Amino acid sequence: MVLEGNPEVGSPRTSDLQHPGNQGSCVLSSPGEDAQPGEEPIKYGELIVLGCCEEGGEETEAQRGEVTGPRAHSCYNGCLASGDKGRRRSRLALSRRPHANGVKPDVIHHISTPLVSKALSNRGQHSISYTLSRSHSVIVEYTHDSDTDMFQIGRSTENMIDFVVTDTSPGGGAAEGPSAQSTISRYACRILCDRRPPYTARIYAAGFDASSNIFLGERAAKWRTPDGLMDGLTTNGVLVMHPAGGFSEDSAPGVWREISVCGNVYTLRDSRSAQQRGKLVENESNVLQDGSLIDLCGATLLWRTPAGLLRAPTLKQLEAQRQEANAARPQCPVGLSTLAFPSPARGRTAPDKQQPWVYVRCGHVHGYHGWGCRRERGPQERECPLCRLVGPYVPLWLGQEAGLCLDPGPPSHAFAPCGHVCSEKTARYWAQTPLPHGTHAFHAACPFCGAWLTGEHGCVRLIFQGPLD
Repeated sequence: MVLEGNPEVGSPRTSDLQHPGNQGSCVLSSPGEDAQPGEEPIKYGELIVLGCCEEGGEETEAQRGEVTGPRAHSCYNGCLASGDKGRRRSRLALSRRPHANGVKPDVIHHISTPLVSKALSNRGQHSISYTLSRSHSVIVEYTHDSDTDMFQIGRSTENMIDFVVTDTSPGGGAAEGPSAQSTISRYACRILCDRRPPYTARIYAAGFDASSNIFLGERAAKWRTPDGLMDGLTTNGVLVMHPAGGFSEDSAPGVWREISVCGNVYTLRDSRSAQQRGKLVENESNVLQDGSLIDLCGATLLWRTPAGLLRAPTLKQLEAQRQEANAARPQCPVGLSTLAFPSPARGRTAPDKQQPWVYVRCGHVHGYHGWGCRRERGPQERECPLCRLVGPYVPLWLGQEAGLCLDPGPPSHAFAPCGHVCSEKTARYWAQTPLPHGTHAFHAACPFCGAWLTGEHGCVRLIFQGPLD
C-alpha cells in the first residue's frame, strides 16, 4: 500500500522485528497477562516530548516597539499547549499489554511489482514490500510473536498509532497554518518491548499502516544485506542518540545515529533524506537506554526507563523546591520587592507582579521593571543595573517536566534566552546536547520549551539577592 505520496515509511528489522496490527492503542496502565487485581502494571518505560513553546496572549510592549513586558506562554513544560488528550499528549507510559501483539519475520517472496497490490490485499497479514524495480519486488511476511509488545509512533491519528506526535518548528514554535507541511511520517517508527525481564525495548524506523503493511517505494533507500535479507531507511529518517554514562549526573551527550527499518544502526547520511545510507555501526544496537533521544524529523522524544525515573525528581520534590526558593524571600535588588515563583496550578499565563525576571547574560535576578532598554540593540535588549551587561531580560519559569531532569538538584540555573529554571547538571547537559534540525543542522535547545539556546554556555547561573532584614 502506497502511503499517499509519503514514501517515508520503511520496513521492520528482519533479525528481530516485531509488531502486530490493530489491537488497540497503548494505554497508560495496561495490566499484563500475569497481573493480579490491585497489582501494579509492568511498565516498559515512558516517552516524553521535548518542548515546543507557543506564545500568545496580550500584545507585549516589545510588539509595540517598546520595552519587553509580560507575555503569555504555553508549552510542553509538563503538558501540551492544547492539553493532553488521548493519544496526543506530552508524555506516554508504555505498559505491558493484556495480550502480546508482536510480529516477527516469517516468509520472503520475490514477486512481480504489478502484482504487489494483490499480494498485500490480506489485511490480517503483516508484511513489508520493497520495490526494487518496475518489474521486481520483495515482500517479507510476518507472523505473530507472543514474546513482544509493539507500540507505534507517528503523526497519523489512525487507531494503529499509539502515540500521536506533531511537528514543532525551530526555536520553539508549533508548526501551524496552511503552509506548514509536516516532516514527520504518518507511521514514523515503532518500539518493540520484550514481555519478559529485563523488558528490553528496541526501536525501528517506520510502522505498519491500516492495512498492516509497510511500503518502500522504488526511490526509497533500500538494499540487500550480506545474509540475503532486505533493509532500508525512511525518507527523513529516524535518528537516535544514547547518552554516554547513562541519564544521570555524570551524563554526556552521545553520537547521533540513524536506525533502519530492520533496526540496524548506521552513521548519519550526508543530509536527512539523501539516497545513500551511512556506514553500518556493528558495535551499536537499537536497544533503548535510559535517556535515549529519538528524533522523528520534526519532533524529538526522550525515553526514560522505570529505574531511571526513580532517580528523577518527583512533582512533590519540584513543588518543595519552589516553596523553599520562595521561603528564602529573594528580593529585587533595585525595587526591593519580594519575588516568588508562581504555583504550577496557576498555569502559564502572563507573569504576575512577584515573578522573578533575569538578565540572561549575567544571571542577576530582578523583579519586572520597564527601564534599561537599549533600543539600538533591539526591543528585548536591556542593561543590567548591577553589572551593566546588555542582553535579553526574561521572566523565570520553573521546569515542570520532571522526566527531563538528570538529578533532583536545586533550581539554580536558567536556560538562555527562554528563562526555564532547573538544576545545574540538568541545564549543562541539555546545553551541550545538539538536537537535529532540518536536513543536516543541529542546535542545542531548552528541553522544556524547545527554544534554541544562545550565549557562550546556553544557560546561566541565577544570582538572587536575599532579604535585607
